[in-house]
Amino acid sequence: MSEIILPHDHGMTNHELLEHIPERESFEKTANVFALISDATRLKILWLLCHSEECVANISATVQMTPPAVSHHLRILRQAELLKSRREGKEVYYTLADNEGAELVHHVVDHVFNLKCGV
Repeated sequence: MSEIILPHDHGMTNHELLEHIPERESFEKTANVFALISDATRLKILWLLCHSEECVANISATVQMTPPAVSHHLRILRQAELLKSRREGKEVYYTLADNEGAELVHHVVDHVFNLKCGV
């Protein structure tokens, strides 16, 4: 990235900080993750799946929504690569994915809801 030249010098030493500013793509990815978790239902689903693996029926009971409504939210979260799933017979089980976006969600959920876990 090219050097950022600030128009005003307020006596602060931001130059070292600005040398490490992430690329625009990093901010966009993070903003997209926060947009997804701005929905209360998806946040509740993510809260559950950060700490367990669950089937649609159990997720539906937890968030008190119909399975088709929950499946809609799960599809959005899977497309965003925040969730992974596995099939066992007729059941599909969901849990948090193993990637940077999912890790961000996990840390946000734990911090916001004051949870302590090993991840």
